[in-house]
Amino acid sequence: MAGGGLWHKTLVYFGLADEDDDYEDDTFGIPQEIEPTYRERDRHNVRKIDRSSRRRQSTEFDDIFADDPYRGQRASASGQRSGSLRPLPTPAEQPPVRVHLVMPKNFNDAQVIADKFKSDIPVILNLQASETDLAKRLIDFASGLTYALNGGMQRVADKVFLLTPKNVEVSAEERQRLLEKGFFNQF
Repeated sequence: MAGGGLWHKTLVYFGLADEDDDYEDDTFGIPQEIEPTYRERDRHNVRKIDRSSRRRQSTEFDDIFADDPYRGQRASASGQRSGSLRPLPTPAEQPPVRVHLVMPKNFNDAQVIADKFKSDIPVILNLQASETDLAKRLIDFASGLTYALNGGMQRVADKVFLLTPKNVEVSAEERQRLLEKGFFNQF
């Protein structure tokens, strides 16, 4: 039974059965002198794990974490670590983020979108005057750009999108300014 062989191998892998059980793999009459498959040939790169010692000894952990600078530190009764405590610095007040508006006429404008976005400047992508095929290509480009750089993409009006870089938030004042220009009609 072919599924039994796979099932047994799975049980062995998870340690629920031993490899030396009285179980025979089905060979289905395949001659043994055939050249080994690519998986068997490349097995020399795989390390064999000794399943007899399932848990690591404490000396193994000591060897693994020997370079740990916090090794040996313990929490005190009050729950704080020994050593000096210092407050985290508060972030400096940043000026409000200005948004760059792009109304693309051709796909070459994608370069401007990417450059501004990579410079941590939010971009309003207004596709209302763009052709349908160009708009689709630019939406695909902007989606990939925001995904690759961990940013965000938000539809703010019909064929108008806000591309927000990672760790950048559009302030309430800037949203109000954009609302007055007619871009944020959905917020």
